[in-house]
Amino acid sequence: MLQQVMTAPGVIEIREVPVPEIGADQALIRIEKVGICGSDVHVYHGQHPFTKYPVTQGHEVSGVVDKVGSNVRDLRPGQKVTIEPQVVCGQCHPCRHGKYNLCEQLRVMGFQAPGTAAHFFAVDAAKVTPLPDSFSLEDGAMIEPLAVAVHAVKQAGDVKGKDVVVIGAGPIGNLVAQTAKGMGARKVMITDVSDFRLDIARECGIEECVNTTKEAFGDAMVRVFGPDKADLIYDCAGNNTTMGEAIAHARKGSTIILVAVFAGMASIDLAVVNDHELEIKSSMMYRHEDYLEAIRLVEQNRINLRALVSKRFPFRQYQDAYRHIDEHREQTMKVLINVQE
Repeated sequence: MLQQVMTAPGVIEIREVPVPEIGADQALIRIEKVGICGSDVHVYHGQHPFTKYPVTQGHEVSGVVDKVGSNVRDLRPGQKVTIEPQVVCGQCHPCRHGKYNLCEQLRVMGFQAPGTAAHFFAVDAAKVTPLPDSFSLEDGAMIEPLAVAVHAVKQAGDVKGKDVVVIGAGPIGNLVAQTAKGMGARKVMITDVSDFRLDIARECGIEECVNTTKEAFGDAMVRVFGPDKADLIYDCAGNNTTMGEAIAHARKGSTIILVAVFAGMASIDLAVVNDHELEIKSSMMYRHEDYLEAIRLVEQNRINLRALVSKRFPFRQYQDAYRHIDEHREQTMKVLINVQE
């Protein structure tokens, strides 16, 4: 079979390797689709602080069960699935209390553990989540980023009837906005500096799309929501400018949730945070229940995933996919690899 290996920043090899054997509690998955996310791009450019080379990438994934180990009862050959890429210790305080996404020894497939970018992947059956038969394999590969959005939205509790702002209309910001709307938010506004990304957001049903190079963030808040502004602000861009805007314009006593991986050290006005009694929360990856909720939202047609797919590449053109992202960064949302092509 073929396997992707990034041997150094910017260098990808496609290697011929044996099909892996599976243990009694594992499943062998024929990998069909792998998505490339912003963190993968950081690895490609040697800018990910927690990834060493060589590394096989692939954490946004869908596939079909090829065979299962003797102890596996909940999976069957031919079943469409996705894989939860967290590798956790199971022993630390977060793991023991159900918050394994915060494991003290957390590793993630494609970064600190081997990823799924291969024709076949052996994995513990407990990490495999079945997909409905009605799902496309492309939708299946998008469940991982959607689960990020689901977990983030849930950090605010029940958003039904709430007014929500999402800063950043990239793939995660788009999915956070769609998820908030799908979970019953009254009104959702999304902001960005890219008309391209905002047009995709409109295609996905987000009606209030604001380019903050053309309308000031604070003015847009008041125009869309009135003087009471929003109940929740999600920062899906993650820099001093966006967090600064969120803090400066949040309604007193409201909540800001950081979803993005923050770029560099933060320099924020904690005096305003204190004076306005703002609640600042953060969100880290997801748990199994977030995968299930993501699947449910797609089944109920509350999420448009296909609008986010910008381009597809066959497996042997993995490096071309990164070149395309670099050359068309402002016109690219999600790139998928067709692994079996």
